[in-house]
Amino acid sequence: MEKFEEIHAKYERMIHKIIHSLHIYKNKDHYYQTGLIALWEAHQNFDPDKGAFPAYAYSFVKGRILTQLSKENKHEERSVYKESEFFDMIEDEHINEGLAEELLFSYCKDLTKNQRKWVMYTCLHMLTVSEISEVESVSISAVKKWRKGAKDKIKGLVDIQEQEE
Repeated sequence: MEKFEEIHAKYERMIHKIIHSLHIYKNKDHYYQTGLIALWEAHQNFDPDKGAFPAYAYSFVKGRILTQLSKENKHEERSVYKESEFFDMIEDEHINEGLAEELLFSYCKDLTKNQRKWVMYTCLHMLTVSEISEVESVSISAVKKWRKGAKDKIKGLVDIQEQEE
């Protein structure tokens, strides 16, 4: 068998030709390195009984470069890189929190302490019934009762306001 340095010298143009035929214009050195590694693996795995080395090397190198291309394409498609202007346009989420709490409290003035807890945990902290029961160390059915009472009272308040309009 030939030394790999000799194989490299012999097939270097082939790797460049494959890169050119695949219209790779970015990161050519990276793909050349991928092709070189594939050439080495082809050299190691080649079985002379199955055919000629040039055909085997060409298909092996081209296949490896295509695989690398598709991996990087998939990664690029799944990764989103935002422009710096995007971050300038993002609104601070905490600015309107005080206003949201104030509006929420206006509907809670006629609720019991526990019903207010349910409203705050659900609307502001996005907790589920079971999470609220853990935080407050009460049963799930107790939290469900708070929820039912709060919903009924708030619905009554909204209905009254709609009638007044």
